[in-house]
Amino acid sequence: MSFGQGDPQQPWGPPQAPATPDWAALADDTAARGRRRRRLLLIGGGVLAAAGVAAIVATAIVASDKDAGGTKKTAAGPTASGTPASPEPTFAPVAPPSPLDPRDFISDKNKDKAPLTPATLFPETKPAVAGRAYERTGTSAGTDCAAVTQGGLGSVLAENGCRQVLRATYVRDGVAVTVGVAVFDTKAAADRAKDRSTGNIAALTGGKSPGFCRATACRMTANAEGRYAYFTVAGYAGNKPVTGDDTKALTAGRDISTYAFGRILARGRAAASGALATPR
Repeated sequence: MSFGQGDPQQPWGPPQAPATPDWAALADDTAARGRRRRRLLLIGGGVLAAAGVAAIVATAIVASDKDAGGTKKTAAGPTASGTPASPEPTFAPVAPPSPLDPRDFISDKNKDKAPLTPATLFPETKPAVAGRAYERTGTSAGTDCAAVTQGGLGSVLAENGCRQVLRATYVRDGVAVTVGVAVFDTKAAADRAKDRSTGNIAALTGGKSPGFCRATACRMTANAEGRYAYFTVAGYAGNKPVTGDDTKALTAGRDISTYAFGRILARGRAAASGALATPR
């Protein structure tokens, strides 16, 4: 028999009054939620603070990322188009010029005091110029300047006070080159000898450079640096003449002339460095 409708899980009886809220439990729950909220705010604030510090550090790193020359370096990264950006060029610091000019030392016999021999002037047996290797086949030195010249060069050297001539011969690909370095007391004398030069230096033959540039067409150069005038004569082994459109002998002569210039200037640099290192 059914006496009325109701929840089959609840015992039947008169309606019960609503339960009184548990105010203490509600207060504890509210306090717990407040504590969680404060923790989240603290954590979020810490993350933002850390991000701010990282941004400041990153800015400082970028601001100080310069080389010794003061050029700012930027890392390559994607551009708006998606292609890597090209880094800005950087440059190595340039050393300040020396207060002593090497040319001052090789222009004055009283300052140019280092030993002067074929071994000190032409020390390399296989020098390379512009990537082209040459082999030294012989050297010589003498105070009779006219004896190691051809044509009118001997008288020009003598008239300007030539002290000695140092020679060396180099070969490459069938071409032989002799360079002769004439030594004077002053730069002015060397310049005059170069400007008035005629004829040529005599080829230094022997070994791998037999019989070249003897009464036949050859390539010649004449230059001066400091108190030194230097001359080259270039031709083919076997005394084969050099034709007007030849480039091998021309290149070889210029290469060895360049090499002689570098060796002369090296004397000046060494002398200047020694003078700087000497206590005064």
